[in-house]
Amino acid sequence: MAARKLRFAIFGNTYQPRKSESIQRILACLLERKADVLMERDFYDFLTGGRQLPVDGVQLFDGYDFEADFAISMGGDGTFLRTASMVGHKEIPILGVNTGRLGFLADINAADIEHTFEALYTDDYSVETRAVIQVDTSGEPLQGYPCALNDVAILKRDSASMITIHATINGETLTTYQADGLIMSTPTGSTAYSLSVGGPIIVPGTRVFSLTAVAPHSLNVRPIVVSEDSVIELTVKTRSHNFLVALDGRSEKLPDSTRLTLRKAPYRVQVIKRSGTRYFHTLREKMMWGADQRS
Repeated sequence: MAARKLRFAIFGNTYQPRKSESIQRILACLLERKADVLMERDFYDFLTGGRQLPVDGVQLFDGYDFEADFAISMGGDGTFLRTASMVGHKEIPILGVNTGRLGFLADINAADIEHTFEALYTDDYSVETRAVIQVDTSGEPLQGYPCALNDVAILKRDSASMITIHATINGETLTTYQADGLIMSTPTGSTAYSLSVGGPIIVPGTRVFSLTAVAPHSLNVRPIVVSEDSVIELTVKTRSHNFLVALDGRSEKLPDSTRLTLRKAPYRVQVIKRSGTRYFHTLREKMMWGADQRS
């Protein structure tokens, strides 16, 4: 039986030289199945120019101007997050091929590429839906993509003094943080920046967000977990009269007269998982969670 016609959009970063073998294997698998293959123009230029790789049989696109059955992210988790921002509300399922290091989101190894595409064509996979945080501002809108799959961080700009962040949840005062910053994390992002400052690990599919202070100036400030249907409003005061808001690491400077409203976005990111993938196994393997180092 002939393989059904599928359309793939390929994204990748432009600073990892190790991906050359992987992209050639991916293209060979897709072209063998007569798939329509689209590639982000910057990534194509990187491969054909700096890496001088032959990349044939692909259509190029710029920005958000694409449609596909599947998106392929080639790189590490940072590339996956950028791919998710480009896919946005299109809700195209994303396959993360790991050519980076940790690979918590991008968890398909190069050695598994052939088997993975066979699974896609035989529907032997699952799709996990992940919540996204949307950020609205009271002043000028954010210049970049206003949503985050991992986390939104409110951070001080200078190294000298902390900032004051007044937080309300659904109109009710939560607390006023005196800290270096505050991180609102999705379950997807709970093993990223939030975890590094003492936030909780949250299993994907759990419909909650967490709020974790960065270096709080009080010992009784602890992380808190709230429903994903909550609406969080933040107002910030700083000595420098401006602060940073970082969405999945993409930061912008805002004046401290800006009020931020954080809520669940009206769409979810679709993450492809191979059949048999187990979250707690990945947690132990990638994060060394619960490992006993005693001999």
